[in-house]
Amino acid sequence: MAQSAPFVDGEAQHQLLREGRIKPRGLMPDCSNYTYLAQVRGPDGAETLAVYKPGPGETPLDDFPDGTLGKREVAAYLVSDALRWQVVPFTVYRANGPLGPGSLQQFIVADLREHYFSLMPARAAAFRTMAAFDVIVNNADRKSGHCLVDRQDRIWGVDNGLTFHTLPKLRTVIWEFAGEDVAANLREDARRVAGELALGKGWVNELRALISAAELRALTQRARRLAEVGRYPEPTSRWAYPWPLV
Repeated sequence: MAQSAPFVDGEAQHQLLREGRIKPRGLMPDCSNYTYLAQVRGPDGAETLAVYKPGPGETPLDDFPDGTLGKREVAAYLVSDALRWQVVPFTVYRANGPLGPGSLQQFIVADLREHYFSLMPARAAAFRTMAAFDVIVNNADRKSGHCLVDRQDRIWGVDNGLTFHTLPKLRTVIWEFAGEDVAANLREDARRVAGELALGKGWVNELRALISAAELRALTQRARRLAEVGRYPEPTSRWAYPWPLV
């Protein structure tokens, strides 16, 4: 009987996502863009699962440049990592994908019956962090189903392609905290990241290859504003809610 390939996690998994061979296994359901569950294998036979979003499979939009959503997925991960909030699963951009260049994200094993509306209010602290993150990256599509809980009970935010627009685009289901003060530790993280963005060194160099200079400036301003104002925004119209909600 053949032995199955070893599945890896941690840094070994990250290395696989950066360099391993991507084999799409099938389209994932209910996605507006072509989104594949992929098997990623290294030369030693180690494997991991990932979500692969090739640029050629993106649906054209009126308000976001064509072929940029995968790069925005990666940019969202970089900001999440810089903030040290771990909202977005590890994500890389693969120029050599089998169906074209695109994003490759760590697959989160989650109970898909659970989503924001079923996970609140028991995990309100995690969603306060996610809400602050969405303000900073200007997330235009935070649906309830984009919120996953893994086997370690950690909350993740996926499908972050509609982000970083220069105009206000926040559209989310997470409005329970509107008008509340943002926690001091989150404000301090936002202030630190705004400073790093202004300096333009280190991880910010990676970000420059993913979003435009104008988007980078707007991101810096939003992070600084969250740190200084320190309050969650309030919805201004029905357009502040995504559709469908889940």
